[in-house]
Amino acid sequence: MKKMLLISNSTNYGENYLGWSIPEIELFALRNKFSKALFIPYAGVSFSYDEYEFKVSNALSKIGIEIKSIHHFEDPVKAVKEAECIMVGGGNTFHLAYMMHKLNLMEAVREVVEQGTPYVGWSAGSNLTCPTLRTTNDMPIIMPESFDTLNLVPFQINPHFLDPNPAMDEMMKHGGETRADRIEEFTTLHQDITVVGLREGCSLLVEGKKMTLRGGRPLIILKHNQKVEELAPYTDISHLLEL
Repeated sequence: MKKMLLISNSTNYGENYLGWSIPEIELFALRNKFSKALFIPYAGVSFSYDEYEFKVSNALSKIGIEIKSIHHFEDPVKAVKEAECIMVGGGNTFHLAYMMHKLNLMEAVREVVEQGTPYVGWSAGSNLTCPTLRTTNDMPIIMPESFDTLNLVPFQINPHFLDPNPAMDEMMKHGGETRADRIEEFTTLHQDITVVGLREGCSLLVEGKKMTLRGGRPLIILKHNQKVEELAPYTDISHLLEL
């Protein structure tokens, strides 16, 4: 049974790193009985993996979770197979996918999560669970072997989904495409694929065939030539796993 916590963002404005999501991660850990996690830092680019590991470890030590980064292991595939839990941090999704393909980790992670190893991802780590990375917000700073990712959910996630701000001063308004406009381009080319807009401070909790929206804001559903749909927080959204 798949057990996943897919988090939109690591930090809300004015909060500590992983601050808002710590209670969600703690509850997930208690329900799935793990206290150690293998951390995958490859979305981090402008800082070292050691620095990333320290940052996550410092945040999660407060709830009794011990982190060790995969870059310390001589055999990363073996580390994945032996992990109590897998955690994948945010950053650049293209670089994350590049490293996952390079180290033959896509299939290894997919296999253990399908078999029940708990998975926690935020931002790029949530993108990674989709069929592809094509609804990430990131700049393509490197070309991965493939845009294909873990395919652990049958829809695409757009983390950090942003709504237009009508209250913004006219001189400051962005004149380009909105996030919804860009996703519409994707759904125009891929008309059978649903995109889930995951707003800040929200997460998806997957337990086998059940999925629940956690957090304080609605989920937005975008499909080709269909009216945008919003689903309320803390509702059962398991039907999205059947797409």
